[in-house]
Amino acid sequence: MIDINIKKRVKTYDGINQIHIKTAFAPGRITQISGPSGAGKTTLLKIIAGLIKADEGRVVVNDQVWQDTATNICLSPQQRRVGFVFQDYALFPNMTVEQHLQFGSSDKQFIQRLISLGKLDAFIKHKPRYLSGGQQQRVAILRALSYKPRLLLMDEPFSALDMKLKSGIISELKDLLHEMQTTCLIVTHHPMESEGFADETFLMP
Repeated sequence: MIDINIKKRVKTYDGINQIHIKTAFAPGRITQISGPSGAGKTTLLKIIAGLIKADEGRVVVNDQVWQDTATNICLSPQQRRVGFVFQDYALFPNMTVEQHLQFGSSDKQFIQRLISLGKLDAFIKHKPRYLSGGQQQRVAILRALSYKPRLLLMDEPFSALDMKLKSGIISELKDLLHEMQTTCLIVTHHPMESEGFADETFLMP
C-alpha cells in the first residue's frame, strides 16, 4: 500500500499554488492519475520517487517510511528503487537500445522479452538520435521496466505512440506488470490515451 499525505508549493501559469494530496494507492494495481494542468500530477510522481521533496507530510510504501518531514526522514531515489518514465524520455545519447536495457538488468531472457514487447527487435543497436519519438518513448518505458521495480511511475508514457501500436503494447505491458506484481501510477492529461490500461483512476482536483 502507498499512503500519501503531503503538501507542496508548485509554480503554475497563474502563480504559486499549494497542492495537498491525501490518498492511498493499492499494491499490485495500475492507477491512472488525471486532473487539470497545474494540479501537481508530475510533482506527485517526483515526490514519490524522491526526485523532489514534499514541503510537509509523509510518504509510506509497504509500511516503510520514504519521507516524513516531521522526523526528517527522506530516502534517496536509489533506496526507493522506483522505475520512472519521464515525459522527455531522458535517454542516454551514447547508449544503444540494448545497452539501455542492460544498464538495468543482466537477465538476457528478460531483456529480450522487453525488446519484443516494445517491437524494437530491429533497432537494438540504434542510439536515440536514430530513433523516432515513438521509438524513444518505448525505450524509456522498457528501461524503467528493466530494473523490475516494485513501483513504476509513468508520466505521459504513451503520448508519442500511434493508436495501433499503443493498443498492442498496452495489453502486453499490463500483463507483465500484473505478472511482476508491480504497482504502477500513470499520469495522463488525456485519459483516452491509456484506455484499457489502468485498473483504477485517481482524479486530482
